[in-house]
Amino acid sequence: MAEAVAGNVPKPDYGLDAPVTVKKMFSHGGWALAIGVVLWLVNHSEYPGPSAELLAVLGGAGVIYLGIGGFMVWSSRVAKPALRDRLLDWLELKGEERVLDVGCGRGLMLIGAAKRLKSGKATGIDIWNQADLSGNSADAAKQNAKLEGVSDRVRVETGDARKLVYPDHHFDAVVSTLAIHNIPDEEGRDQAVREMWRVLKPGGRLVIFDIFHTARYAKVLREAGASDVTLSGLGWLWCVPSRTLFARK
Repeated sequence: MAEAVAGNVPKPDYGLDAPVTVKKMFSHGGWALAIGVVLWLVNHSEYPGPSAELLAVLGGAGVIYLGIGGFMVWSSRVAKPALRDRLLDWLELKGEERVLDVGCGRGLMLIGAAKRLKSGKATGIDIWNQADLSGNSADAAKQNAKLEGVSDRVRVETGDARKLVYPDHHFDAVVSTLAIHNIPDEEGRDQAVREMWRVLKPGGRLVIFDIFHTARYAKVLREAGASDVTLSGLGWLWCVPSRTLFARK
């Protein structure tokens, strides 16, 4: 009985990135395979060569779509949690820091940071767009924090990265993963990076993991006065180019 009860304990769920895109990949893949098979069944007796070729083309396309969808799920469910630990290791948290997670989503980085704190506090902000992350909401982040046992070290707030409400030099560390690229215009993304730099204390550390625009973020930080900025090598999570930016103030 105890084992059955224990098996029903809910586990934290950090969501699926780009859920609409993932759904489209699986849908396109399934339809391509299904249409290819149906056309082959209908035509292979009379047109064996062309029907086989068509099946190969549609089947190949279907496999590619399904593969991309599966890789995107793996990126969200397996690769991103592993990446979190590597990024947080670089922050070298001692336990008393104030940490800000910009675009915290359902709390993967936020809660990971909170687990490394003792008297410190981790604050997460987001605008809660569910097109970017499945089930994205403040309540989901708070529920995950509760399930992970760090509710007392976590604060979850609604906020725009382009206009942070916190004073200058307020946080010991600032993190952001897969969030800034969702701001549609370059000036907005630049402003978000400048805001994260503004609220960071001298001596503090900034980590940004994102797709597409990380070289631009590095340029903005250097223009803001950052002298210790490093970009990682190129990766391909979610089937798009991604890199990590590290900066020390």
